[in-house]
Amino acid sequence: QVQLVESGGGLVQAGGSLRLSCTASGSIFTVNSMGWYRQAPGKQRELVAVITASGNKKYADSVKGRFPITRDNAKNTVYLQMDSLKPEDTAVYYCNAEAVPVGGYGTRSQYWGQGTQVTVSS
Repeated sequence: QVQLVESGGGLVQAGGSLRLSCTASGSIFTVNSMGWYRQAPGKQRELVAVITASGNKKYADSVKGRFPITRDNAKNTVYLQMDSLKPEDTAVYYCNAEAVPVGGYGTRSQYWGQGTQVTVSS
């Protein structure tokens, strides 16, 4: 089984910073893309940032230049450095990974963390 564990959420003032971490563990053959999604109250879950195994990155327009995403392939860990936080960034942030589990016969699956709350006060 593949599990994702997130950390780093919390309460900060506008303009502050947080760094989210997510580590994939379990019987993993390979991890492909890893990324972060967020869901605010009353809104759909949306992509924040994603990074491929080769290091290519994609960002939502609303966070470009503020939320660099990085990863450590050896640790199966993805990071989201959130700078210049705004109240509209308040949401539950979910880690996502596309991975092939051991014994999965090469089949890729999507995995999700439990989510971590980020609250930005004005």
